[in-house]
Amino acid sequence: MIVWLNGGFGAGKTTLAAELHRRLPDAVVYDPEDVGLMLSKWLPPSEDFQDLPSWRELVVATALSLRRHHARTLIVPMSLLRDGYRTEILDGLAAAGEEVLHVFLDTAPEVLRDRLRARTPPPGDHRPDGSALDWALSRLDPAAAGRQPAGTLVLRSDRLTPTELADTVLAAADRPS
Repeated sequence: MIVWLNGGFGAGKTTLAAELHRRLPDAVVYDPEDVGLMLSKWLPPSEDFQDLPSWRELVVATALSLRRHHARTLIVPMSLLRDGYRTEILDGLAAAGEEVLHVFLDTAPEVLRDRLRARTPPPGDHRPDGSALDWALSRLDPAAAGRQPAGTLVLRSDRLTPTELADTVLAAADRPS
């Protein structure tokens, strides 16, 4: 199974991925941002690597390869806020026969803003304008939870602890589709 953790920047995807991995130590945590960083070594700077068709194609191909060769369970903490990109990636995984549990962490915008402002700036900020914080803040989308596809497990990460979130995700993963 692939457990895709989606949600706004600061929603708790990385924290939840760590808690799930603690409970499922044989799982592989796959961060598609690494695919974007790889592409940034070869291609001109981009405002958002998700706009690159190569990124979306490689994200699917890498997930499939990791599942096929290395992991029964793949945990993927990655925001897919553009509806078309989310559809392209999740449909690509499903078309390859993968079972995907898509989880969307819904969080109040003010909580996301506070969490993002509290973060330490990433070393080597790779944004062309140099401001990862401004970039992340500009992508807040309070209506995103309402646009998730059928079957998405929507959880309020500002109302549940990481332990409670992990309990809910693992219970949903155990249910037959």
